[in-house]
Amino acid sequence: MRRSRITITLDSNLLKKIDRLIDKKKIRNRSHAIEYIITQYTQSSVHKAIILAGGRGTQLRPYTYEIPKPMLPVAGKPILEHLITQLRDNGITNIVIAISYLGDKIKKYFGNGEKFGVTITYSEEEENLLTGGALSKVKDQVGQDTFLVIHGDILTDFSFSDFIQFHKNQNTVATVALTTSSAPTEFGQIKLHGTHLTKFYSHTDQPGMKSHLINTGIYALEPSIFNNFPQNKQKFALEDVIQELIDQQEVSGFVFEGSWYDVGNPENYENAIKEYNKK
Repeated sequence: MRRSRITITLDSNLLKKIDRLIDKKKIRNRSHAIEYIITQYTQSSVHKAIILAGGRGTQLRPYTYEIPKPMLPVAGKPILEHLITQLRDNGITNIVIAISYLGDKIKKYFGNGEKFGVTITYSEEEENLLTGGALSKVKDQVGQDTFLVIHGDILTDFSFSDFIQFHKNQNTVATVALTTSSAPTEFGQIKLHGTHLTKFYSHTDQPGMKSHLINTGIYALEPSIFNNFPQNKQKFALEDVIQELIDQQEVSGFVFEGSWYDVGNPENYENAIKEYNKK
């Protein structure tokens, strides 16, 4: 990123407030703090998110015989409510939820989203179309702006605002949020060179240890990604499209250090409950 030197004069009380942002990690110094504030104010806003919430949650049975996985409670609220609240607090208020298995229970709880401070619409699948098929089904609702895609069974203290700004700066079709894991073979593993992804290993197709970096199921995407979707398929994985874009050097990786839980099995669900109860 090209930078230019400027000189400014600020009120001393305002400068004190700016200095309070400096934590030597996320905000390194006064100049960085001022740049951060201006960036947050002027950045292109992203207001739309697609939440993929149609999975059957077979590893979490018997819980998921009657409750869809995204509705399992953590700290007294469904996982999906934590996610929607977090999106709202980051200014993302237009949400499409892709539902299938027990989807009526999600619709009944969240309705149109008004009581949660967001607008929610639904895309219903009669059968599991996988992640790519579910996203393809809502193509007409995406529009021409950058949008987020998020798996509906995750919990995190992730900063969506920082993620969006990073994606905008990279100028790629897709950005994948990444974190590290002590058990990376349970997830899709990622190879990263600089800020660009070089390889995506599915945990089902290519088992074994490849990297400590894993896919968190959070994506920032440009609408042009639909040009890479298969034309004659209704059922396909978004991850396959991401790999195709990786080959074209069109995928960035955003690594974050905060907490992240994929509530896909009883052990992870138990850990998420423990950690959120501590908070």
